Amino acid sequence: MDDIRDEVLDQLKHMQFLIDENQLDDAKKIFLTLHDFEQATIFVNLNATHRHALIKILSDQELADVFDDIDEEPKKIIGLLEELSPKRASHILNLMYTDNVADILSVMEIEELATYLSLMPKDDAEELRQLINYEDQTAGALLATEYLAIEPDCTIGEALQRVKQEANNAETIYYVYVVDDTEKLVGVVSLRDLLTNPDDYLLKTITNTRIISVHPADDQEDVAKMMRDYDFLALPVTDVFNHMIGIITIDDIVDVMDEEAISDYSGLAGVNVDQGKINPFLAAAKRLPWLITLLFLGMSTASLISHYETLVAKASVLAVFISLITGTAGNAGTQSLAVAVRGIALDEEKSMLKMIFTEILIGLLIGTITGLTIFIIVGIWQANWLLGFIIGISMMAAITVANVAGALIPLGMNKIGVDPAVASGPFISTLSDLTSVLIYFSIAQIFLSNFMNHH
Repeated sequence: MDDIRDEVLDQLKHMQFLIDENQLDDAKKIFLTLHDFEQATIFVNLNATHRHALIKILSDQELADVFDDIDEEPKKIIGLLEELSPKRASHILNLMYTDNVADILSVMEIEELATYLSLMPKDDAEELRQLINYEDQTAGALLATEYLAIEPDCTIGEALQRVKQEANNAETIYYVYVVDDTEKLVGVVSLRDLLTNPDDYLLKTITNTRIISVHPADDQEDVAKMMRDYDFLALPVTDVFNHMIGIITIDDIVDVMDEEAISDYSGLAGVNVDQGKINPFLAAAKRLPWLITLLFLGMSTASLISHYETLVAKASVLAVFISLITGTAGNAGTQSLAVAVRGIALDEEKSMLKMIFTEILIGLLIGTITGLTIFIIVGIWQANWLLGFIIGISMMAAITVANVAGALIPLGMNKIGVDPAVASGPFISTLSDLTSVLIYFSIAQIFLSNFMNHH
Protein backbone atom coordinates (compact mmCIF):
# COMPACT_ATOMS: atom_id res chain seq x y z
CA MET A 1 0.00 0.00 0.00
CA ASP A 2 2.83 2.39 0.86
CA ASP A 3 4.44 1.57 -2.51
CA ILE A 4 1.25 2.66 -4.30
CA ARG A 5 1.12 5.93 -2.34
CA ASP A 6 4.78 6.61 -3.15
CA GLU A 7 4.11 5.90 -6.82
CA VAL A 8 1.17 8.31 -6.91
CA LEU A 9 3.30 10.95 -5.17
CA ASP A 10 6.03 10.47 -7.79
CA GLN A 11 3.42 10.81 -10.55
CA LEU A 12 2.15 14.01 -8.94
CA LYS A 13 5.66 15.50 -8.86
CA HIS A 14 6.28 14.45 -12.47
CA MET A 15 3.01 16.07 -13.55
CA GLN A 16 4.00 19.30 -11.79
CA PHE A 17 7.41 19.21 -13.51
CA LEU A 18 5.89 18.73 -16.99
CA ILE A 19 3.46 21.61 -16.44
CA ASP A 20 6.24 23.86 -15.11
CA GLU A 21 8.33 23.01 -18.22
CA ASN A 22 5.30 23.76 -20.41
CA GLN A 23 5.33 20.20 -21.79
CA LEU A 24 1.53 20.17 -21.77
CA ASP A 25 1.03 17.57 -24.51
CA ASP A 26 3.20 15.10 -22.61
CA ALA A 27 1.43 15.99 -19.35
CA LYS A 28 -1.99 15.25 -20.89
CA LYS A 29 -0.80 12.03 -22.52
CA ILE A 30 0.70 10.69 -19.30
CA PHE A 31 -2.25 11.83 -17.17
CA LEU A 32 -4.77 10.00 -19.34
CA THR A 33 -2.77 6.74 -19.16
CA LEU A 34 -3.10 6.68 -15.37
CA HIS A 35 -5.75 4.70 -13.47
CA ASP A 36 -8.97 6.62 -12.70
CA PHE A 37 -8.15 6.67 -8.98
CA GLU A 38 -4.66 8.05 -9.68
CA GLN A 39 -6.05 10.73 -11.99
CA ALA A 40 -8.53 11.89 -9.36
CA THR A 41 -5.89 11.85 -6.58
CA ILE A 42 -3.40 13.85 -8.63
CA PHE A 43 -6.05 16.34 -9.77
CA VAL A 44 -7.15 17.05 -6.20
CA ASN A 45 -3.60 17.38 -4.85
CA LEU A 46 -2.23 19.70 -7.53
CA ASN A 47 -2.01 23.32 -6.44
CA ALA A 48 -4.45 25.77 -8.06
CA THR A 49 -1.93 26.96 -10.68
CA HIS A 50 -0.97 23.48 -11.86
CA ARG A 51 -4.58 22.30 -11.76
CA HIS A 52 -5.68 25.29 -13.86
CA ALA A 53 -3.10 24.34 -16.49
CA LEU A 54 -4.35 20.75 -16.50
CA ILE A 55 -7.97 21.90 -16.74
CA LYS A 56 -7.12 23.90 -19.89
CA ILE A 57 -5.70 20.86 -21.74
CA LEU A 58 -8.39 18.33 -20.78
CA SER A 59 -11.67 18.02 -22.66
CA ASP A 60 -14.98 18.39 -20.84
CA GLN A 61 -15.61 14.64 -21.03
CA GLU A 62 -12.14 13.88 -19.66
CA LEU A 63 -12.71 16.32 -16.81
CA ALA A 64 -16.15 14.81 -16.13
CA ASP A 65 -14.54 11.36 -15.83
CA VAL A 66 -12.02 12.78 -13.33
CA PHE A 67 -14.75 14.46 -11.25
CA ASP A 68 -16.74 11.21 -11.25
CA ASP A 69 -13.81 9.47 -9.52
CA ILE A 70 -12.96 12.15 -6.94
CA ASP A 71 -13.53 10.59 -3.52
CA GLU A 72 -13.94 13.76 -1.49
CA GLU A 73 -16.75 15.46 0.39
CA PRO A 74 -19.23 17.12 -2.03
CA LYS A 75 -18.33 20.57 -0.67
CA LYS A 76 -14.67 20.00 -1.62
CA ILE A 77 -15.76 19.03 -5.15
CA ILE A 78 -17.89 22.18 -5.34
CA GLY A 79 -14.74 24.18 -4.55
CA LEU A 80 -12.96 22.49 -7.46
CA LEU A 81 -15.87 23.21 -9.80
CA GLU A 82 -15.71 26.87 -8.84
CA GLU A 83 -12.26 27.01 -10.44
CA LEU A 84 -14.07 26.60 -13.79
CA SER A 85 -16.38 29.01 -15.55
CA PRO A 86 -20.05 28.39 -14.63
CA LYS A 87 -20.83 27.35 -18.21
CA ARG A 88 -18.04 24.77 -18.39
CA ALA A 89 -18.72 23.52 -14.85
CA SER A 90 -22.39 23.06 -15.75
CA HIS A 91 -21.48 21.11 -18.89
CA ILE A 92 -19.08 18.88 -16.92
CA LEU A 93 -21.80 18.20 -14.32
CA ASN A 94 -24.14 17.29 -17.15
CA LEU A 95 -21.59 14.76 -18.48
CA MET A 96 -21.08 13.09 -15.08
CA TYR A 97 -23.13 10.20 -13.72
CA THR A 98 -26.35 11.48 -12.20
CA ASP A 99 -25.87 9.89 -8.76
CA ASN A 100 -22.56 11.71 -8.33
CA VAL A 101 -24.03 14.98 -9.59
CA ALA A 102 -27.02 14.69 -7.25
CA ASP A 103 -24.64 14.29 -4.27
CA ILE A 104 -22.86 17.50 -5.25
CA LEU A 105 -25.95 19.56 -6.06
CA SER A 106 -27.74 18.52 -2.86
CA VAL A 107 -25.23 20.46 -0.70
CA MET A 108 -24.84 23.42 -3.03
CA GLU A 109 -25.98 26.93 -2.17
CA ILE A 110 -29.36 27.80 -3.73
CA GLU A 111 -27.97 30.57 -5.96
CA GLU A 112 -25.15 28.40 -7.30
CA LEU A 113 -27.51 25.45 -7.82
CA ALA A 114 -29.90 27.65 -9.80
CA THR A 115 -27.02 28.91 -11.96
CA TYR A 116 -25.78 25.44 -12.89
CA LEU A 117 -29.25 24.03 -13.55
CA SER A 118 -30.20 27.03 -15.70
CA LEU A 119 -27.17 26.36 -17.93
CA MET A 120 -28.11 22.69 -18.48
CA PRO A 121 -30.57 21.31 -21.06
CA LYS A 122 -34.08 21.56 -19.64
CA ASP A 123 -34.75 17.81 -19.48
CA ASP A 124 -31.44 17.06 -17.75
CA ALA A 125 -31.98 19.85 -15.24
CA GLU A 126 -35.47 18.55 -14.42
CA GLU A 127 -34.15 15.02 -13.91
CA LEU A 128 -31.51 16.30 -11.49
CA ARG A 129 -34.10 18.36 -9.59
CA GLN A 130 -36.06 15.17 -8.98
CA LEU A 131 -32.96 13.29 -7.80
CA ILE A 132 -31.86 15.92 -5.29
CA ASN A 133 -35.36 15.93 -3.79
CA TYR A 134 -34.96 12.34 -2.60
CA GLU A 135 -34.41 12.07 1.14
CA ASP A 136 -30.82 11.56 2.25
CA GLN A 137 -29.69 7.99 3.06
CA THR A 138 -32.37 6.40 0.87
CA ALA A 139 -32.14 4.39 -2.34
CA GLY A 140 -33.37 7.43 -4.27
CA ALA A 141 -30.38 9.46 -3.14
CA LEU A 142 -28.04 6.79 -4.55
CA LEU A 143 -29.63 5.96 -7.87
CA ALA A 144 -28.12 6.70 -11.27
CA THR A 145 -30.27 7.05 -14.38
CA GLU A 146 -27.61 5.84 -16.84
CA TYR A 147 -28.50 2.20 -17.39
CA LEU A 148 -29.04 -0.16 -20.33
CA ALA A 149 -32.72 -0.85 -21.02
CA ILE A 150 -33.81 -3.01 -23.98
CA GLU A 151 -37.15 -4.36 -25.21
CA PRO A 152 -37.79 -8.13 -24.82
CA ASP A 153 -38.58 -8.77 -28.52
CA CYS A 154 -35.16 -7.84 -29.91
CA THR A 155 -32.54 -10.49 -30.64
CA ILE A 156 -29.43 -11.08 -28.58
CA GLY A 157 -27.34 -9.83 -31.52
CA GLU A 158 -29.32 -6.57 -31.58
CA ALA A 159 -29.00 -6.30 -27.81
CA LEU A 160 -25.21 -6.66 -28.01
CA GLN A 161 -25.10 -3.91 -30.64
CA ARG A 162 -27.06 -1.65 -28.29
CA VAL A 163 -24.64 -2.47 -25.46
CA LYS A 164 -21.70 -1.44 -27.67
CA GLN A 165 -23.42 1.78 -28.72
CA GLU A 166 -24.51 2.85 -25.24
CA ALA A 167 -21.68 1.41 -23.09
CA ASN A 168 -19.86 4.74 -22.71
CA ASN A 169 -22.98 6.44 -21.38
CA ALA A 170 -24.02 3.69 -18.95
CA GLU A 171 -22.83 3.53 -15.35
CA THR A 172 -22.43 -0.24 -15.66
CA ILE A 173 -22.90 -2.74 -18.50
CA TYR A 174 -22.87 -5.93 -16.44
CA TYR A 175 -26.67 -6.07 -16.51
CA VAL A 176 -29.18 -5.24 -19.24
CA TYR A 177 -32.63 -4.38 -17.93
CA VAL A 178 -35.51 -5.65 -20.02
CA VAL A 179 -38.46 -3.22 -20.09
CA ASP A 180 -41.77 -3.20 -21.94
CA ASP A 181 -43.16 -0.31 -23.97
CA THR A 182 -44.44 1.40 -20.79
CA GLU A 183 -40.98 1.31 -19.16
CA LYS A 184 -42.05 -1.39 -16.71
CA LEU A 185 -39.23 -3.70 -15.65
CA VAL A 186 -39.95 -7.24 -16.82
CA GLY A 187 -36.59 -8.88 -16.23
CA VAL A 188 -32.79 -8.75 -16.21
CA VAL A 189 -30.12 -10.24 -18.49
CA SER A 190 -26.47 -10.45 -17.50
CA LEU A 191 -23.68 -9.60 -19.91
CA ARG A 192 -22.46 -13.19 -19.49
CA ASP A 193 -25.82 -14.50 -20.80
CA LEU A 194 -25.67 -12.15 -23.79
CA LEU A 195 -22.19 -13.37 -24.71
CA THR A 196 -22.84 -17.09 -24.25
CA ASN A 197 -26.09 -17.45 -26.23
CA PRO A 198 -26.68 -17.43 -30.01
CA ASP A 199 -27.23 -14.01 -31.60
CA ASP A 200 -30.53 -15.05 -33.22
CA TYR A 201 -32.20 -15.93 -29.90
CA LEU A 202 -34.83 -13.47 -28.73
CA LEU A 203 -33.83 -11.56 -25.61
CA LYS A 204 -36.97 -12.67 -23.79
CA THR A 205 -35.92 -16.33 -24.04
CA ILE A 206 -32.93 -15.75 -21.74
CA THR A 207 -34.46 -13.03 -19.54
CA ASN A 208 -34.50 -13.71 -15.80
CA THR A 209 -38.01 -12.62 -14.85
CA ARG A 210 -37.50 -13.03 -11.09
CA ILE A 211 -37.00 -9.37 -10.35
CA ILE A 212 -35.27 -8.18 -7.19
CA SER A 213 -35.50 -4.41 -6.95
CA VAL A 214 -35.78 -1.60 -4.41
CA HIS A 215 -37.92 1.53 -4.16
CA PRO A 216 -36.56 5.10 -3.88
CA ALA A 217 -37.72 5.48 -0.26
CA ASP A 218 -35.94 2.31 0.95
CA ASP A 219 -33.20 2.86 3.52
CA GLN A 220 -29.67 2.77 2.08
CA GLU A 221 -28.54 0.28 4.74
CA ASP A 222 -31.26 -2.16 3.66
CA VAL A 223 -30.18 -1.74 0.05
CA ALA A 224 -26.56 -2.44 1.02
CA LYS A 225 -27.60 -5.63 2.84
CA MET A 226 -29.57 -6.81 -0.18
CA MET A 227 -26.65 -6.24 -2.55
CA ARG A 228 -24.32 -8.01 -0.13
CA ASP A 229 -26.66 -10.99 0.27
CA TYR A 230 -27.25 -11.44 -3.46
CA ASP A 231 -23.73 -10.45 -4.62
CA PHE A 232 -25.18 -7.96 -7.10
CA LEU A 233 -23.00 -5.46 -8.96
CA ALA A 234 -26.05 -3.27 -9.54
CA LEU A 235 -29.64 -3.19 -8.32
CA PRO A 236 -32.66 -1.73 -10.18
CA VAL A 237 -34.77 0.97 -8.55
CA THR A 238 -38.46 0.95 -9.46
CA ASP A 239 -41.57 2.86 -8.45
CA VAL A 240 -44.65 1.25 -6.88
CA PHE A 241 -45.93 0.34 -10.38
CA ASN A 242 -42.62 -1.35 -11.26
CA HIS A 243 -41.55 1.37 -13.69
CA MET A 244 -37.77 1.51 -14.03
CA ILE A 245 -36.33 4.65 -12.41
CA GLY A 246 -32.60 3.93 -12.21
CA ILE A 247 -29.94 1.67 -10.75
CA ILE A 248 -27.68 1.60 -7.69
CA THR A 249 -24.15 0.36 -8.36
CA ILE A 250 -21.73 -1.46 -6.11
CA ASP A 251 -19.32 1.50 -5.84
CA ASP A 252 -22.04 3.55 -4.14
CA ILE A 253 -22.86 0.64 -1.83
CA VAL A 254 -19.20 0.39 -0.77
CA ASP A 255 -19.42 4.07 0.20
CA VAL A 256 -22.64 3.37 2.13
CA MET A 257 -21.01 0.51 4.04
CA ASP A 258 -18.08 2.75 4.89
CA GLU A 259 -20.45 5.51 6.00
CA GLU A 260 -22.49 3.12 8.16
CA ALA A 261 -19.34 1.62 9.70
CA ILE A 262 -18.04 5.10 10.57
CA SER A 263 -21.44 5.99 12.04
CA ASP A 264 -21.52 2.85 14.19
CA TYR A 265 -17.93 3.30 15.36
CA SER A 266 -18.56 6.97 16.13
CA GLY A 267 -21.51 5.92 18.27
CA LEU A 268 -19.46 3.32 20.12
CA ALA A 269 -16.74 5.90 20.78
CA GLY A 270 -19.17 8.70 21.64
CA VAL A 271 -17.47 11.01 19.12
CA ASN A 272 -17.42 11.61 15.36
CA VAL A 273 -14.36 9.66 14.14
CA ASP A 274 -14.65 11.03 10.58
CA GLN A 275 -13.93 14.66 11.36
CA GLY A 276 -10.68 14.94 9.38
CA LYS A 277 -9.05 18.34 9.79
CA ILE A 278 -11.19 20.33 12.17
CA ASN A 279 -10.91 23.39 14.36
CA PRO A 280 -10.00 22.33 17.94
CA PHE A 281 -12.72 24.57 19.39
CA LEU A 282 -15.33 23.08 17.04
CA ALA A 283 -14.15 19.55 17.87
CA ALA A 284 -14.40 20.33 21.60
CA ALA A 285 -17.91 21.75 21.13
CA LYS A 286 -19.02 18.51 19.43
CA ARG A 287 -17.51 16.24 22.08
CA LEU A 288 -18.56 18.20 25.17
CA PRO A 289 -22.31 17.30 25.21
CA TRP A 290 -21.50 13.58 25.55
CA LEU A 291 -18.85 14.22 28.18
CA ILE A 292 -21.07 16.55 30.21
CA THR A 293 -23.90 13.98 30.09
CA LEU A 294 -21.54 11.25 31.23
CA LEU A 295 -20.16 13.58 33.91
CA PHE A 296 -23.61 13.82 35.52
CA LEU A 297 -24.02 10.06 35.28
CA GLY A 298 -20.58 9.70 36.86
CA MET A 299 -21.68 12.03 39.67
CA SER A 300 -24.38 9.47 40.49
CA THR A 301 -21.63 6.89 40.97
CA ALA A 302 -19.69 9.29 43.18
CA SER A 303 -22.84 9.99 45.23
CA LEU A 304 -23.41 6.25 45.62
CA ILE A 305 -19.85 5.74 46.90
CA SER A 306 -20.40 8.66 49.28
CA HIS A 307 -23.53 6.91 50.56
CA TYR A 308 -21.35 3.96 51.60
CA GLU A 309 -18.73 6.22 53.20
CA THR A 310 -19.31 4.71 56.64
CA LEU A 311 -18.79 1.21 55.28
CA VAL A 312 -15.54 2.25 53.52
CA ALA A 313 -14.34 3.94 56.73
CA LYS A 314 -14.82 0.68 58.65
CA ALA A 315 -13.15 -1.44 55.97
CA SER A 316 -10.89 0.86 53.93
CA VAL A 317 -9.48 -2.08 51.97
CA LEU A 318 -12.79 -2.20 50.06
CA ALA A 319 -11.87 1.04 48.28
CA VAL A 320 -8.81 -0.62 46.70
CA PHE A 321 -10.98 -2.87 44.52
CA ILE A 322 -13.62 -0.35 43.32
CA SER A 323 -11.83 0.50 40.05
CA LEU A 324 -11.02 -3.18 39.43
CA ILE A 325 -14.69 -4.21 39.56
CA THR A 326 -16.08 -1.18 37.68
CA GLY A 327 -13.39 -1.38 34.99
CA THR A 328 -13.84 -5.10 34.33
CA ALA A 329 -17.64 -4.81 34.26
CA GLY A 330 -17.39 -1.80 31.91
CA ASN A 331 -15.16 -3.77 29.54
CA ALA A 332 -17.61 -6.69 29.55
CA GLY A 333 -20.51 -4.34 28.85
CA THR A 334 -18.67 -2.71 25.93
CA GLN A 335 -17.90 -6.13 24.43
CA SER A 336 -21.55 -7.12 24.69
CA LEU A 337 -22.60 -3.78 23.18
CA ALA A 338 -20.26 -4.23 20.19
CA VAL A 339 -21.59 -7.73 19.50
CA ALA A 340 -25.22 -6.58 19.82
CA VAL A 341 -24.74 -3.59 17.49
CA ARG A 342 -22.98 -5.83 14.96
CA GLY A 343 -25.81 -8.37 15.17
CA ILE A 344 -28.39 -5.64 14.57
CA ALA A 345 -26.34 -4.29 11.63
CA LEU A 346 -26.31 -7.78 10.09
CA ASP A 347 -30.06 -8.03 10.69
CA GLU A 348 -29.73 -11.13 12.86
CA GLU A 349 -33.24 -11.37 14.27
CA LYS A 350 -33.49 -12.73 17.80
CA SER A 351 -36.34 -12.55 20.24
CA MET A 352 -35.91 -10.31 23.27
CA LEU A 353 -36.35 -13.28 25.62
CA LYS A 354 -33.72 -15.34 23.79
CA MET A 355 -31.31 -12.39 23.78
CA ILE A 356 -31.74 -11.90 27.55
CA PHE A 357 -31.23 -15.61 28.25
CA THR A 358 -28.13 -15.79 26.02
CA GLU A 359 -26.49 -12.72 27.54
CA ILE A 360 -27.26 -13.85 31.11
CA LEU A 361 -25.64 -17.21 30.32
CA ILE A 362 -22.58 -15.57 28.73
CA GLY A 363 -22.35 -13.10 31.62
CA LEU A 364 -22.54 -15.89 34.20
CA LEU A 365 -19.86 -17.93 32.43
CA ILE A 366 -17.49 -14.97 32.07
CA GLY A 367 -18.37 -13.64 35.52
CA THR A 368 -17.88 -17.00 37.23
CA ILE A 369 -14.45 -17.60 35.72
CA THR A 370 -13.35 -13.98 36.33
CA GLY A 371 -14.81 -13.98 39.84
CA LEU A 372 -13.12 -17.28 40.71
CA THR A 373 -9.80 -15.92 39.43
CA ILE A 374 -10.00 -12.72 41.47
CA PHE A 375 -11.25 -14.70 44.52
CA ILE A 376 -8.04 -16.76 44.50
CA ILE A 377 -5.79 -13.74 43.81
CA VAL A 378 -7.32 -11.53 46.53
CA GLY A 379 -7.53 -14.41 49.00
CA ILE A 380 -3.80 -15.11 48.67
CA TRP A 381 -2.74 -11.46 48.34
CA GLN A 382 -4.75 -10.14 51.32
CA ALA A 383 -4.69 -13.45 53.27
CA ASN A 384 -8.44 -12.98 53.65
CA TRP A 385 -10.65 -15.47 51.81
CA LEU A 386 -13.88 -13.76 52.85
CA LEU A 387 -12.69 -10.53 51.24
CA GLY A 388 -11.77 -12.57 48.16
CA PHE A 389 -15.26 -14.07 48.15
CA ILE A 390 -16.89 -10.61 48.38
CA ILE A 391 -14.76 -9.31 45.48
CA GLY A 392 -15.33 -12.49 43.43
CA ILE A 393 -19.12 -12.63 43.87
CA SER A 394 -19.37 -8.88 43.22
CA MET A 395 -17.31 -9.27 40.06
CA MET A 396 -19.53 -12.08 38.81
CA ALA A 397 -22.76 -10.16 39.46
CA ALA A 398 -21.40 -6.88 38.01
CA ILE A 399 -20.19 -8.57 34.80
CA THR A 400 -23.50 -10.40 34.34
CA VAL A 401 -25.52 -7.19 34.75
CA ALA A 402 -23.17 -5.21 32.47
CA ASN A 403 -23.30 -7.95 29.84
CA VAL A 404 -27.09 -7.96 29.78
CA ALA A 405 -27.27 -4.14 29.75
CA GLY A 406 -24.73 -3.93 26.92
CA ALA A 407 -26.96 -6.16 24.78
CA LEU A 408 -30.40 -4.95 25.81
CA ILE A 409 -29.84 -1.20 25.54
CA PRO A 410 -29.01 -1.21 21.80
CA LEU A 411 -31.64 -3.90 21.17
CA GLY A 412 -34.29 -1.82 22.92
CA MET A 413 -33.24 1.32 21.06
CA ASN A 414 -33.46 -0.55 17.75
CA LYS A 415 -36.98 -1.72 18.63
CA ILE A 416 -38.18 1.88 19.11
CA GLY A 417 -36.50 3.04 15.91
CA VAL A 418 -33.43 4.78 17.38
CA ASP A 419 -29.95 4.09 15.95
CA PRO A 420 -28.46 1.49 18.34
CA ALA A 421 -24.94 2.78 17.72
CA VAL A 422 -25.72 5.84 19.85
CA ALA A 423 -25.71 3.52 22.89
CA SER A 424 -22.02 4.29 22.99
CA GLY A 425 -19.19 2.54 24.76
CA PRO A 426 -18.60 5.45 27.17
CA PHE A 427 -22.29 5.43 28.13
CA ILE A 428 -22.29 1.69 28.82
CA SER A 429 -19.03 1.97 30.79
CA THR A 430 -20.38 4.78 32.95
CA LEU A 431 -23.66 2.94 33.52
CA SER A 432 -21.67 -0.18 34.45
CA ASP A 433 -19.72 1.86 37.00
CA LEU A 434 -22.98 2.84 38.69
CA THR A 435 -24.44 -0.69 38.82
CA SER A 436 -21.09 -2.26 39.76
CA VAL A 437 -20.59 0.05 42.75
CA LEU A 438 -24.15 -0.63 43.91
CA ILE A 439 -23.65 -4.41 43.63
CA TYR A 440 -20.20 -4.32 45.25
CA PHE A 441 -21.13 -2.35 48.34
CA SER A 442 -24.49 -4.10 48.77
CA ILE A 443 -22.75 -7.47 48.89
CA ALA A 444 -19.98 -6.07 51.13
CA GLN A 445 -22.56 -4.69 53.54
CA ILE A 446 -24.30 -8.07 53.78
CA PHE A 447 -21.04 -9.75 54.74
CA LEU A 448 -19.76 -6.78 56.81
CA SER A 449 -20.12 -8.32 60.22
CA ASN A 450 -18.28 -11.51 59.21
CA PHE A 451 -15.70 -9.52 57.26
CA MET A 452 -14.91 -7.25 60.20
CA ASN A 453 -14.46 -10.27 62.45
CA HIS A 454 -11.87 -11.73 60.07
CA HIS A 455 -10.07 -8.47 59.34
